[in-house]
Amino acid sequence: MINRVITRYSQQAEVDYTETFFPIVKMTTIRVLVTVVVKKGWDIFQLDVNNAFLHGDLYEDVYMEVLPSLLIDQSGPHKMKTSSSTIFVAVYVDDVIITGTDLVEIANLKTFLDKQFRIKDLGRLHYFLGLEVLYKPDGVIISQRKFTLDLLKEYGCFAYNNFSSPLDPTLKLKADEGTLLPDPTYYKKLVGKLNFLTNTRLDIAYNVQLLSQFIQAPRDTHLTAAFYLLRYLKKDPTLGIFFSNGCSISACYDSEWAACPDSRRSVIGYIILVGDNPIS
Repeated sequence: MINRVITRYSQQAEVDYTETFFPIVKMTTIRVLVTVVVKKGWDIFQLDVNNAFLHGDLYEDVYMEVLPSLLIDQSGPHKMKTSSSTIFVAVYVDDVIITGTDLVEIANLKTFLDKQFRIKDLGRLHYFLGLEVLYKPDGVIISQRKFTLDLLKEYGCFAYNNFSSPLDPTLKLKADEGTLLPDPTYYKKLVGKLNFLTNTRLDIAYNVQLLSQFIQAPRDTHLTAAFYLLRYLKKDPTLGIFFSNGCSISACYDSEWAACPDSRRSVIGYIILVGDNPIS
């Protein structure tokens, strides 16, 4: 596990000169992986790398290029040797998920990784990047209950009644209506956290994208709508996604013509399902 600076010579001062990069897995990939695990009946485990940050700051520039021996010829087909075992490894900085068909090979991989990096074996996957995993006889439930409760506590929503819908139907948000917030970062942080919550709360996805349209110059009306959404979450913080063992792939989309009152741009939404499981 190392920090990566990509082609430092192409970076610009005060733009991206200090950026570092980590190997991470997308949430879509995690949802696909959980779907496969449920369908195949595999076990899924979690590891934590103790020394992901090996050293302090470097005082020298280090440049990296891919070795010619690692480049793959794109002109020909790529094949792998036939094997009776399959192992999937998903990495998010220092958090690792491992699953597959062969528990012995998984155990061997854990031993190898521990020798290389010193890892902490956390056992069966239960909590990963704020996602809580609950195993049922007929599938898996993934929620963000703790994250939601912490969010409600942070913004003082427990003292208020909850709402039955995520958006006030009488409210039409516009970019230039209302008073500009003195501290726009307060609104930006709230919307960012709500956006992370859409990993398991698809019922608020439309509302979060609506609130995100006003990130640059948020006003008090936009903040009111964001708190309205928080009070909707208070209704049931335990809601999440249930992953069953279906495997058919389907996709749906819809659009709202000229929905934006400011620009008259349309809003398009889509969902991709594997079985009954929302993937993207």
